[in-house]
Amino acid sequence: MTRIVVTGYGIKAPGVDTKDQFKEVLEKGICTQQLVRGIGPHDSDLVLGVVDSELDRIGEKNYRKYPRVAKLAMAAADSACTMSRLPSIDPARIAVVMGTSIGGLLEIERYAVLSNNRQYRKFPLSGAGAGNPQSLSTAVAYHIGAKGLVLTLATGCTAGMDAMLMAKMLLETNQADICIAGGSDAPLTTGCIYSFSKLGALSREKDVAEAGNPFSKETEGFVMAEGAGVLVLEREHDARGRGADIYGVIENMASKNDGESIFDSDRTGRTMTEVVQAAVGDKHPTYINSQALGLHVNDYSDYTAYMRTFGESIPITSIKGSIGHAFGASGNLQTIAALLSMEYNFIAPTIKSTGKGFEELPIAFEPHYTPVDRVAVTAHGYGGNNTCLLLAKY
Repeated sequence: MTRIVVTGYGIKAPGVDTKDQFKEVLEKGICTQQLVRGIGPHDSDLVLGVVDSELDRIGEKNYRKYPRVAKLAMAAADSACTMSRLPSIDPARIAVVMGTSIGGLLEIERYAVLSNNRQYRKFPLSGAGAGNPQSLSTAVAYHIGAKGLVLTLATGCTAGMDAMLMAKMLLETNQADICIAGGSDAPLTTGCIYSFSKLGALSREKDVAEAGNPFSKETEGFVMAEGAGVLVLEREHDARGRGADIYGVIENMASKNDGESIFDSDRTGRTMTEVVQAAVGDKHPTYINSQALGLHVNDYSDYTAYMRTFGESIPITSIKGSIGHAFGASGNLQTIAALLSMEYNFIAPTIKSTGKGFEELPIAFEPHYTPVDRVAVTAHGYGGNNTCLLLAKY
């Protein structure tokens, strides 16, 4: 079976708009989060990951009325397609598969105030589009001129990774020649912040340098962030035939569900272990790019999968201390981080973490400069999805 390769990628993350910016943040262990005043319950302050870029105009088009989640995705897709030097092919052979956890919740909340108060005259024409998750992928398809299969997946925080899995299958079965795949989320909304605050899942630390500590049992809670990561995927022989630069190979992917209640997840780490072992097989990654974000149940799941699969043999790192957790886009941003580490031969440090309670894990607390041949990327999602990707250097 032909190999599926990455020929381009684009990033929209807190403090990051370009490949070079992302490399600097990762390599130097820079935290791009910020304290936002009065956004939390009872007007409390929260540390969040905010994208400060202007997003209304992308290229020559004005997208002022589009939902923010779509603007983030289109901006990232624009960069990905430019990097890939997308060829002139039949638009019907270009597919778009995007993932999201929250969708257009930001706009839905705003418009709900109008509809609940029966203010029909003030209700915007864009209301229907904001409330439909398919607006995400359709917006990307319109922006880049794709007319093939267009899908939006909503599988929680694994959504963007699951979109890559779907894209891989579409290419392998010849349903498309190019797939634009990724994730986007804009979760900095009142309802979303209240929801995760009620669960005790958000970090309440006001010091940016201390909020959201991966792999640390001394604290609990993650830093919520917005962002988008989009990749261009192709069959290897097609990419080589057009002279495209190839940044990595998707060697394998696996995904399974915990089969638990929507109010719970697999606390044993068994499902994540099965997924990692299925994705990695007999290969030996240079390191693991973990979803670890500061929630004990999630971090423990990765810890268990790691120890049962690799023992203490290879480094593990999390980039969440730098850019926060961007929900359905998080796995795509981790994947792009892995691509950068393979190109520039370094393992990004896990910042903010103390490693308390995870002493057995060989956590990369400082940058490691070493050839990177393979990276395993993990993600967990609401509803019990567990996804792992094995990425290889080309």
